[in-house]
Amino acid sequence: MTDEDLTPILRHWPYVSGEVNVRLIQAGDGRMIVQMRVDLGILQMEVSGRPDGTRPDDYDSLLEAVAAQLQRHVEEHGDAETFVLTTEQCRRLREEAIQFYHRYVSLFALEEYEGVMRDTEHNLHIMEFCREFGETEFDQTVMEQLRCNTLMMHARAEASKAVADNDTRSALASIDRGLEAIRQAIEADEQEEEGAFENSAEVQLLRSMRDAIIPKLPVSQRSELHDRLKAALAAENYELAAILRDELRMLRDA
Repeated sequence: MTDEDLTPILRHWPYVSGEVNVRLIQAGDGRMIVQMRVDLGILQMEVSGRPDGTRPDDYDSLLEAVAAQLQRHVEEHGDAETFVLTTEQCRRLREEAIQFYHRYVSLFALEEYEGVMRDTEHNLHIMEFCREFGETEFDQTVMEQLRCNTLMMHARAEASKAVADNDTRSALASIDRGLEAIRQAIEADEQEEEGAFENSAEVQLLRSMRDAIIPKLPVSQRSELHDRLKAALAAENYELAAILRDELRMLRDA
């Protein structure tokens, strides 16, 4: 059926390798939708709710449906000790996480940072559910390889929004929280290799972003950084202390 051929649409919006090809358009019914151009076609996603627009068990997402199932279990049994997510449920949650991943990558390119924070938090909650309640070790651990990248994207979005709001201090705090969350995730990995944190691509990206932001920080913030450095050293949080020292050095050099 020639009227279902997508060739004219794809030709009108050519795929560009190495770029995130996305756009926000208005659908025929007036709602806004996100489109991502990929090499073999176009992904179309809803701006909110599940990206595919479905409502599992009449919930906005499968994660919400599973959370409601957990709540009912606790109400019936008094705790969550015997609650288990089946392998099929974990598989479907992973599929949902992939949808949310495509959307938050698209929203970041569109500078829709609140949507990125919402969707990365969604995927982090999926990881937590699977890790705590997954039926098999595979179900519990397979998504953990994505945790650091998801934490990084959340921190980037939060910091980028703060920069757009001319709140440099909050942007740096967001990056610091992201780095600390990534450090904790790496240290929790029993297979952690020596130097894994320092060699992490996510850590390097956030540090580069922080280095670009620090010169914009008013010099009047220097005393506050000194106080935070003292507190970090007193708490033996040496990673944060190293970050704060770098910030102070860059303020001096700015």
